[in-house]
Amino acid sequence: MKAIIPVAGAGTKLRPHTYTQPKALIPLAGRTLLSIIIDQLREGGIREFILIVGHLGDKIQDFVQVNYPDLDCKFVHQSDRCGLGHAIWLTREDVGDDEILIALGDTICEYDVKELLAIEGSVLGVKKVDDPRSFGVAEIDEEGSINRVVEKPQIPKSNMALVGLYKIHETRMLFECLDSNLREGKTNRDEYSLTDALDCMIHRGAGFRPFRVNNWFDCGKKESLLESNATLLKKLGGDISPDHLFENVIIIPPVSIARGCEIRNTIIGPNVAIGERTVINYSIVRDSIIGSFSKLFDVVLNDSLIGSDTEIKGETRTLNIGDNTEIDLG
Repeated sequence: MKAIIPVAGAGTKLRPHTYTQPKALIPLAGRTLLSIIIDQLREGGIREFILIVGHLGDKIQDFVQVNYPDLDCKFVHQSDRCGLGHAIWLTREDVGDDEILIALGDTICEYDVKELLAIEGSVLGVKKVDDPRSFGVAEIDEEGSINRVVEKPQIPKSNMALVGLYKIHETRMLFECLDSNLREGKTNRDEYSLTDALDCMIHRGAGFRPFRVNNWFDCGKKESLLESNATLLKKLGGDISPDHLFENVIIIPPVSIARGCEIRNTIIGPNVAIGERTVINYSIVRDSIIGSFSKLFDVVLNDSLIGSDTEIKGETRTLNIGDNTEIDLG
């Protein structure tokens, strides 16, 4: 079994942060999106990984090589952003005929990896949603098999959304369908869709079973990222490094504070994650993610996403600020 993690997207919905940081390395509950996904798959027994990189891909590669030296990781570069289907097609030589598990790099799913891998044949992760028009959708027949998948249908016939988790047994057929779509120029919203290739496989006779995940966090934009941060902090209980300097600080759990932070005369929490070596004084911070090596003075922050190496002085309520920024609101 090989795991494929596509992390080549530019992350336009998380700008300005993704101008300097890959979306997969955005901090989340004291970790990163990518580390949460890799740790989950590694605990399920997977040791071979193929990461599809693009924008700022060298940072992804450095992060994986430093933090996961025990894993067999290969990196495939997607220079042109032609969609998820094209990204997966680029891995065909590294995959061969091996069974694969595709896990999208901007989505976190709560599920039992070993249970998923134990299911014979091909499986698609699904979750019931209120409005499936923004997602790929799986239509399930009376026997419990998936008989059709559609990308972002305007009139959905099912409310079972594809959550970005795909276990593929017939990998040769998958790449044949992807190759056919690329040759014919079959695109969906100017991109080659993985969903179209999966539907091609179904029409060729491949069987797919649905696998319902417990929870699903789409972290592709600020609002959902902050919501996921709060949910994960509540589940994990937060974590405060013993290497810190606190003076006159009130902490309202759950929070995650990395090593080397200096915090004085401040209220932190709930649902706050702070990167390493950050300095905060005379401030109130809640429901926010603060990057590393940042400085906050005399501010009140709610629902904010603050990049690394950022300095803020003054007072505000809601911010969305990228790396290497200095703001004086006084």
